[in-house]
Amino acid sequence: MSAPGPVSAPPQGTGRPVVPPSVPEASPARHPATEPSRPDDRADASEANPSASDAPAPALPGRPPPSGPTADTAYGDWTPAAPSDGEPADESPASRLGPLPPPLPSRVHVGTRPPTYDAEPTALPAADPDDLDALVPDTVLDGARYGACTLRAVSVRGDSARYRGEPRRDALLTARFGSGERALVLVALATGTRTAPGAHLAAAEVCRWIAAAVGRSHERLAADIRAARRTDLKAGLHRLTDRGLGKLRAAAPEQGLDPDDYAASMRCLLLSGDPECRTRVFFGVGPGGLFRLREREWQDIEPEVAEVKGEPVLGFGSAPHETPDGDRLTMDLGIPTPPSPYEPAPGPPREPFRFRTSVARPGDVLLMCGTGFAEPLRGEPGLRAHLADRWSGPEPPGLTAYLADTQVRVKGYADDRTAVAVWEA
Repeated sequence: MSAPGPVSAPPQGTGRPVVPPSVPEASPARHPATEPSRPDDRADASEANPSASDAPAPALPGRPPPSGPTADTAYGDWTPAAPSDGEPADESPASRLGPLPPPLPSRVHVGTRPPTYDAEPTALPAADPDDLDALVPDTVLDGARYGACTLRAVSVRGDSARYRGEPRRDALLTARFGSGERALVLVALATGTRTAPGAHLAAAEVCRWIAAAVGRSHERLAADIRAARRTDLKAGLHRLTDRGLGKLRAAAPEQGLDPDDYAASMRCLLLSGDPECRTRVFFGVGPGGLFRLREREWQDIEPEVAEVKGEPVLGFGSAPHETPDGDRLTMDLGIPTPPSPYEPAPGPPREPFRFRTSVARPGDVLLMCGTGFAEPLRGEPGLRAHLADRWSGPEPPGLTAYLADTQVRVKGYADDRTAVAVWEA
């Protein structure tokens, strides 16, 4: 066996040695036939990871801890190059600040141990030769730059679905309506009901309906965003969301499904194409996450749920105004009456509407995500610290770098990951 090569000498004036890149330890190979079944989310987290706690995830700290041993080297001990011989040293503060070091490389996983599942896709979902339009790709990646912001969006099939050969339940849609300063960019993500047949179809359908409604009203919405008409925006987007989810429930019989199964949670982001407009509008229904990275500190800005007001729309908890035979239903005067076949069944509880407008500052990163990415971000400080290191640079990451960042794995979290990030210039 040959002797190890010599260690490279530090470059002149850098003040630190050249360290060869570390190679992550390879995990033992696993055969699919012997791999035990795993839950779809975090059910085995406490058993597989003894360090995990059953207590709810702590609130985001004011400042994330460093992501690892390389953080101090890359950001704390870095010094600018010394001036060449014969050149006068400029003692001004600006001259002592050289270019920033490159961001830390992305990581495969954070936490004490790697996840049990393979890091790459294994099994494909079953395909129907008569319904190939229902196939969903493993990964969707998109990006754009409009106005003062740069957009990155990704949706990746979770480790559990990859192992079992199940389709991605998360749907992602990005669309631009209009042009120039009057352009309006919509990013919609939705998640179908867990274990329900056709969950991925319901998520994709509600994204298309919401996008169509926004597109038909994009001029008014863009004007309201530029004028900061928060009340008008909230009322209009609330009605739009209720109608979209109502249409989804009404379409369930066409799919041969129960309305409770053909349902989805959704959240959307509206961005103005006007470079002078820094107002970002979030709205949606159901769980997930809304975060802001400002000066290397994560802030959880998920809006509190709004009280449901007003008459529910037809198909989403509202009562029909007449029977199938055309008879008008009378008002309930508080008199107990026997059950009638003409009275509608009680509607499902309506999910609270979520809405928030945020005025961005230069350098901010706004992150909207589904539960599959929000839960590990809230529960694992190492992931927050790593993404803060990666996303606090002077330039947004490219598409491939963003994909690698959002796929940093955490043991115990195996759901689909859908994340939309906006970098402010």
